[in-house]
Amino acid sequence: MNLSDPSEEPTSQERELEPNETREPQENSSRDSSMDEYHQLKQKLLVSTLVITIVVFVSVWFYYSLNIALNYLIGACTGVVYLRMLARDVERLGNQKQSLSKGRLAMFIGLIIVATQWDQLQVMPIFLGFLTYKAALLVYVLQTTLLPDSK
Repeated sequence: MNLSDPSEEPTSQERELEPNETREPQENSSRDSSMDEYHQLKQKLLVSTLVITIVVFVSVWFYYSLNIALNYLIGACTGVVYLRMLARDVERLGNQKQSLSKGRLAMFIGLIIVATQWDQLQVMPIFLGFLTYKAALLVYVLQTTLLPDSK
């Protein structure tokens, strides 16, 4: 090997890493950009869930009654809490945990049990309110599918 000829030297990408070397700067920037995208997605879903909740709450109040609208709102608030708990579990999934927790499902089951036992609460509006976060997911999927440039 000729020491004066740099063409035979391996580039920084081709050479093997020493045991104590890592390629963290590229991986960290990639991870940071992925986490930034994730936080933007989380924010979009939360905002669209809240907007859908407000629109449906006012519509139900106008067309049905305040009692049914409040039942819907209880379910929608539980759905927002569920979505935030899910997002927190997903954030921890790679770093600290190996699986998702089951506490979110217990919260929903508890709400439905309370709704069936308490006379003032109605199960259907609460259940549909809980599913509001799913409507926000559908809006996001349709928006990214039909209008891919408006992420």
